[in-house]
Amino acid sequence: MQILKGYVFRLYPTKEQEQLINKTIGCSRFIYNYFLDDKIKEYKETGKSKSAFDQMKLIPLLSKEKEWLKEVDSCSLRNSLLDLERAFKNFYNGSGFPKFKAKGVHERYKTNNIKSSYKGNHYETIKLDLKNKTITLPKLKEVKIRGYRNKEVIPGNIKSAVIKKEAGRYYVSVLIEEPLIRPAFVPTSIIGIDLGIKNLIVTSYNEKIENTIKINNKRLIGLQRGLARCKAGSKNRYKMKLKIQRMYQKIRNARKHMIHDITNKLIKENDIIVTENLDVKSMQKNHYVAKGLNENPISEIIRMLKYKANWNNKKLIQIDRYYPSSQICNVCNYQNKKVKDLSIRKWECPVCYTNHDRDYNASVNIMFEGLKIYMKGIKHSV
Repeated sequence: MQILKGYVFRLYPTKEQEQLINKTIGCSRFIYNYFLDDKIKEYKETGKSKSAFDQMKLIPLLSKEKEWLKEVDSCSLRNSLLDLERAFKNFYNGSGFPKFKAKGVHERYKTNNIKSSYKGNHYETIKLDLKNKTITLPKLKEVKIRGYRNKEVIPGNIKSAVIKKEAGRYYVSVLIEEPLIRPAFVPTSIIGIDLGIKNLIVTSYNEKIENTIKINNKRLIGLQRGLARCKAGSKNRYKMKLKIQRMYQKIRNARKHMIHDITNKLIKENDIIVTENLDVKSMQKNHYVAKGLNENPISEIIRMLKYKANWNNKKLIQIDRYYPSSQICNVCNYQNKKVKDLSIRKWECPVCYTNHDRDYNASVNIMFEGLKIYMKGIKHSV
């Protein structure tokens, strides 16, 4: 079985390479915005618009007018059009209408690994050398990297790379297709997890995992006030903006590290993980819980659990989002509808008089509901 894995490295380009990266990001943004405008105008006039592949044929003609487009990697320009096509597909599936890209926001470009052979020699446009800590990229040639100190070789075929600029620093994310050998699935343990706001995770073993990331809001507010006082286009404004970007980057990295630690532990210690299929987008519309949901990345935890369960041949079962896990007594199955009120954190069952902690009780019910789903699946497969 083959899977796609992404490996992120910090880039240390020279000044010339920095200029070329910035130029490529700018050209990719220009192509995206130019052809988005072209699509809008053409649709208004004819009711139709060109596909990404038809637009790609126009790039050579455009590069004759804009000669600076010839200085950058041509793959990055074509990938911008594929991104535009994807944005329109998402729009047709219910997402918002594609927006024009702004300078300084999501600065990145994608390039592909093109393979060729000549006189028995094989060539690739992207090469990764972990021993010498370098990566070879189209137009940029060799660039110094840092990351994955314990690896000397990453087996597999390089498919593409995304070069991005974030808070004044440069990174490359390399997509590699590599073989996956999964162990046989012999379940011996199951866990139910209740994802929440007060506690990030409460397990059916009554283990409570809190969000350990603390955001220095006073520092952040102070920096944002300082940014507001700076003159537009000044060097001080650029420096202040960089400080804010780096602060947000530290928060994102710390949060990502925490989620990886939590999900790795859950996958390592359990064979079947059961959770609710939460509608996070709808939950964020409730302003009472929206801030807590932004700080507690529930959807990211579920996303990581899905692919890590697949890689390690474990089962992730998601029960129905409308299952009343908090209201049902896990001892006698009595449903207490009063517990719909989120302010009730503890309650006593009026039938069996068991005292319940809201989140722990929910996690136990989630585990049992997931076990029922798993056992039904076994019966149907036999």
